[in-house]
Amino acid sequence: MGWRNDLVRQHTLQRISHVFKTIVFVLVMGACLITLTACQASDRPSSDSSTVTHLTLWHGINPPPNRDVFQKLVDQFNQTHPQIQVESLYVGQSDQQMPKILAAVVGNAPPNMLWYPPMITGELVELQAIRPIEDWLTSNPIQDEIDPVLFESMQFEDHLWSVPFGVNNVGIFYRPSLFQAAGITQLPATWEELRQTAKILTRRSRGQDQYGMVLPLGKGEWTVFTWLPFMWSGGGELTSPEKLGAQVENEGAIAALHLWQDLLTDGSAILSQPERGFELDGFLKGRVAMQLTGPWTLGQLAGTNVDFGVMPIPAEVRPATAMGGENLFIFRTTPQAEEASLVFAEYVLSEAFQTQWAIGTGYLPVNLRSRQSEEYQAFVAQQPAVQVFLDQAEHGRSRPIAPGYNRISESVGRAIEATLLGQSTPESALQTAQQRLDLIFGKG
Repeated sequence: MGWRNDLVRQHTLQRISHVFKTIVFVLVMGACLITLTACQASDRPSSDSSTVTHLTLWHGINPPPNRDVFQKLVDQFNQTHPQIQVESLYVGQSDQQMPKILAAVVGNAPPNMLWYPPMITGELVELQAIRPIEDWLTSNPIQDEIDPVLFESMQFEDHLWSVPFGVNNVGIFYRPSLFQAAGITQLPATWEELRQTAKILTRRSRGQDQYGMVLPLGKGEWTVFTWLPFMWSGGGELTSPEKLGAQVENEGAIAALHLWQDLLTDGSAILSQPERGFELDGFLKGRVAMQLTGPWTLGQLAGTNVDFGVMPIPAEVRPATAMGGENLFIFRTTPQAEEASLVFAEYVLSEAFQTQWAIGTGYLPVNLRSRQSEEYQAFVAQQPAVQVFLDQAEHGRSRPIAPGYNRISESVGRAIEATLLGQSTPESALQTAQQRLDLIFGKG
């Protein structure tokens, strides 16, 4: 493990160096954060600071209806915990949050809690920004209610650093009415069937063109996250025991990029707006018949009159999907704030929170009692799409929990973007990505 620790430290030093090279930006951000904190404090009702602990929680919950669900749950906590008041702040999607998080840490003005995908764990640990939680969790009965599969996302270097907030995976949402109009009676189960189905669903008209599928344009994490199921299904891997860092140039990755390229070449797929692949506008308007997304979309769709269904990711070599979801991190601030944050963390893990959060948003509960509760089972019975994600979780794969993941994702994202824009072949794009990663991590 020595070389891995050296790699982690080297990567972290590189990131810190980058932060200090942009020190003016950091100082400005830090000043803004401090000013914002002061303004927020002055806007709160006056109270005895020795009896009430005020906490801030940064998140990127999307779509907006899911933020409303979360805010109601935060309000419930605040009403039942008068000595702890949590303020939830939306600070953008994950790619937008990263510079804010780094600036906050370096400027010594972090939030008390952070909602973020667990791949950030290693980086926050190396920055000494968060506190381990195993002493608290192992002595808490709530530990036995967490889905055991999720502990992998909580661990790094023999410690537990976060608690799971919600779990999900990637599937394909589709419009049954458009399938019926096109005469399609069977859902695609293989890559070739997906390609042919997309062709049949594509129609040109003077009023509005209809495409079989929308693919995410951009090199951000959303694009990578929704592409990884195809890479894994094609037999590919992001890493290998024989190679230090990453092995993104592999047959499965090449095949997955060719599939997406073929969908565009066929004219049966359309690209999203840059870095906006999660938006559902085209799907809701009937401009696209299929879209890659996850169960968090169910809450948004429930408020519309649009028909929809969900299918698993079609398989090539093997069935696969990407496991997603966010964890809750507790930053090193003050003992009083950290202890209060743990109280909120226990609330997030509770059966009551997880049931309301899952039913309101479509996320899968991380609490086993919630998953088995009558209320949630009744919800699943009424919403068959949820069962697709529950069943597909058996084939779920997690992204690496390591500081180097951001570099891997960035390089893969560039390769996907270059291919979809016709700037490179899949082979050349992945070769360039591999060469870049070899320079970063050193050849293994």
